[in-house]
Amino acid sequence: MIRTLFFILFLTLISCNKNVTENKKAFWIRNAFLSLESNKYPRVKAISWWHENFDNSLLKVNSSPESLEAYRTGVGSPKFVTVANFKENKLVEPESGIYHSAFPDFGGTEDVITEKRIKDFETLVNKDIVWAYFSNNWYDSIKFPLKEVAIIHSAGKIPFIRMMPRTDFYEGGPDQNYTMQKIIDGVFNNELNKWAMDAKNTNMPLLVEFGTEVNGNWFPWNGQYNGAGETAGYGNPSLPDGAERFKDAYRHIIDICNANGADNITWFFHVDAYNEPDENWNEMEKYYPGDDYIDWLGVSIYGPQESDQEYKEFSEILDDVYPILTNLSNKPIAVLEFAVTEIK
Repeated sequence: MIRTLFFILFLTLISCNKNVTENKKAFWIRNAFLSLESNKYPRVKAISWWHENFDNSLLKVNSSPESLEAYRTGVGSPKFVTVANFKENKLVEPESGIYHSAFPDFGGTEDVITEKRIKDFETLVNKDIVWAYFSNNWYDSIKFPLKEVAIIHSAGKIPFIRMMPRTDFYEGGPDQNYTMQKIIDGVFNNELNKWAMDAKNTNMPLLVEFGTEVNGNWFPWNGQYNGAGETAGYGNPSLPDGAERFKDAYRHIIDICNANGADNITWFFHVDAYNEPDENWNEMEKYYPGDDYIDWLGVSIYGPQESDQEYKEFSEILDDVYPILTNLSNKPIAVLEFAVTEIK
């Protein structure tokens, strides 16, 4: 209760003083950690900072001394824990607190994995991470990332694999090869079966998501490129085809992994905090495969990624999406990506 009252007072002071003189990125980071410590969002059980600078974005925690100090101070609280809790091969919420994790600068293609990058991030922020988050880009073929997983495991962290069905890392529209319909139709079953067997044979806990930020049209698995708001081309005529295809494609992948005995996987459903485009057919909840398939809900929460973008505090963004996620399921919630650029 005391923390909650303190947080409310903190936000009141923010609203009364828009001309805050301290570094705005540092201020955003402080807001994030204070809001999480306030117990205002009790279902949030994990956070993962996106530690990378791409294009004009300065997202690394050490983009300024003030930002780094704000992160170190926030994550230094005992609220943020570094020991994973498993039950029947599944990651479950910590007994108390919130897991601390990261994408620890694994390169522009999100798959340049080294133990040094993991250790460098932990040294930088003075805190261990539970998982190391990276992309499994399908490109020309679907292959389980054996080498990357082994490196992360040898560093004492849990591998968190983002299954990214894209032929080209930089494409912004539809992918003609890895469509949701082709996945549903079994076109890639041989490769997916091999992926599942390789996952099982690691004999280690794995965290996996398919179709990161599915409600954002910057990725080809978004509904816009797989049927959008049409209802007569696939499945249930009362549901938009784009979201329904994604949902069934994700279920298909999980079914294959289960059939191959890959019960060492904890499955995440990952959305962006805002739907883009903001259309009824693209509502995040329409993509959800269901509680029988998914173990955790995940969300990306970004402040401005370039200094001229609209500024919103971490808590403002989480206020918008938290009720949607908690109404969708009672599964634990992970902030799978959060970051902000330096703002002048």
